[in-house]
Amino acid sequence: MSGTAEGSVKTAVLRPELPRYSWRHQSPAPTRIRYITNHLEANSELSQLAIGPLGFDLEWRPNYRKGGSENPVALVQLAGFDTILLLQISAMSEFPLKLRDVLWDPLRVKAGVSIQRDCQKLYQDWGVSTRNCVELALLARSVDNARWKGKYTNPLGLSRLLETYVGFSLAKGKVQRSNWELRLSSVQQDYAANDARAGYAIYTRLIALARDIPNTDPYYYSLSVVNGFVLDHLGNSRWIPHNPYYDPGPPPPPKEPKELKERKKTPRAPTSSAVSQATAASGSSVQDATSMKNDGQGPLLASVPVAPAVNSRAGTFHRIPRNRPTSTQQPKNHSYDPAQYSATMRI
Repeated sequence: MSGTAEGSVKTAVLRPELPRYSWRHQSPAPTRIRYITNHLEANSELSQLAIGPLGFDLEWRPNYRKGGSENPVALVQLAGFDTILLLQISAMSEFPLKLRDVLWDPLRVKAGVSIQRDCQKLYQDWGVSTRNCVELALLARSVDNARWKGKYTNPLGLSRLLETYVGFSLAKGKVQRSNWELRLSSVQQDYAANDARAGYAIYTRLIALARDIPNTDPYYYSLSVVNGFVLDHLGNSRWIPHNPYYDPGPPPPPKEPKELKERKKTPRAPTSSAVSQATAASGSSVQDATSMKNDGQGPLLASVPVAPAVNSRAGTFHRIPRNRPTSTQQPKNHSYDPAQYSATMRI
């Protein structure tokens, strides 16, 4: 069950539509497939398996509850030159002895994607050690460094490698999350066979490139999981994925701090100075507008300034007339004559 990790969001690049991969049509030789649920039959078939590399994959029933533990491995897929074996170990009364021998054999390559995780899970669930496992992503970066840049241990998905080196796309869908402990349907069998056979096809293409690349040591891309420990492909010493000849290319641009990103997303509240400036600007614009003649039907309003009400509702203004009388001032009357007023009162 191979996975793909996603990195940062990048600009989408349209790729041409590729035909679907099928082990029935893209196999180099007439290939037979065997779906086996009995350990004795599995031992018999594994004894007849031709010498050579194997595409390797595992499947298990998914856990649909968030945070729940994983279910044990249910299916082991092996694909050779002319044979594909689907071994449903969850249905067997015991783990096949010959399968244990094939997985332990350091002379037989087992190739897959995210194979370290698969082998660790196989040991955790069934107590089986596996040697000489080739991680196809590391092999691709080692023999085709000009194409692949970035961190050496960054994963490359099975489908992406198949598109690049074989020219076919790998069909996915709901079957990937189906129950692998029940009797397998024909759709499940084809899906499992395609995954294992795709691993075999990618390995044969990449290992052909490796013959023309100097300084390509199996230690750079091969490993073993022995008693739960990750060792080199022979199972002798501790293994860490590293290739001293690998060129990761220029470093990516530095990432923006998380606080800066959040600050850009969240709109800031206007400051008091900004509010004052906006108020003054809106007041002057309103005064300029009210200084115009009212369509020829009234006097100029320049003597009646308009001041915006900051605390009132949006779009509402108070007109404040100039020379407004107060309670201590008497209104001015331009026709008032004090002398005339006094003479009248005396009469």
